[in-house]
Amino acid sequence: MTEDPRSRRLKSIQLAIWAGSAAILMAVAGALVWRATTPDPAPQVAFVGEADIRSEFTLTDHTGRAVTDADYAGDWQLVFFGFTNCPDICPTTLAYMASVLDELGPRAEDVAPLFITVDPARDTVPVMAEYVAAFHPRLVGLTGTEAQVAEAAENFRTWYERVEDETAPDGYMMAHQGYMYLMRPDGGFEAVFQEQEQPPEELAETILGHIEDEKGAT
Repeated sequence: MTEDPRSRRLKSIQLAIWAGSAAILMAVAGALVWRATTPDPAPQVAFVGEADIRSEFTLTDHTGRAVTDADYAGDWQLVFFGFTNCPDICPTTLAYMASVLDELGPRAEDVAPLFITVDPARDTVPVMAEYVAAFHPRLVGLTGTEAQVAEAAENFRTWYERVEDETAPDGYMMAHQGYMYLMRPDGGFEAVFQEQEQPPEELAETILGHIEDEKGAT
């Protein structure tokens, strides 16, 4: 049976996402192996790999307030990149994040849940405000200019791409990765997760463990 053009486009998007996902997982895994097997470097040697994933951005939140990563300094961050016209991965992951926040209970106050759009042309402040309100009262929607979003994505080492599709709203979709990044209070990378890897209560327990470990180390 001959595939229709939409099926071929969707398969192309999936292959691109899988390729990008494999690349970032290999980078993170390589960094972890490197850290576990390599002695402390001399002061002049820069550490690369997972340390290159960092929370640095200048964006606008869903209330219209200009924010940077400094506004969330001192909080753990659970960060997800997506877009409001996403038909599956984004609503599923954001609902999952909401469940994680509920599982955290009072300790959710230690975590800033951030949803950064990769489609700022359509995801304006009012659109983001309506969208995040449907998932959780603590969820923060972040948008900005094309350049600001691209810079944020680069700093998180995530990937996205516009894909033309005449059957989609406005004639295009956004292919993107589906990771949730757990970032430390100093903006450094701690861990990366995907929604299907564990139930929300398990991820909440994992995050609590990281929070407790950090508090014990200070």
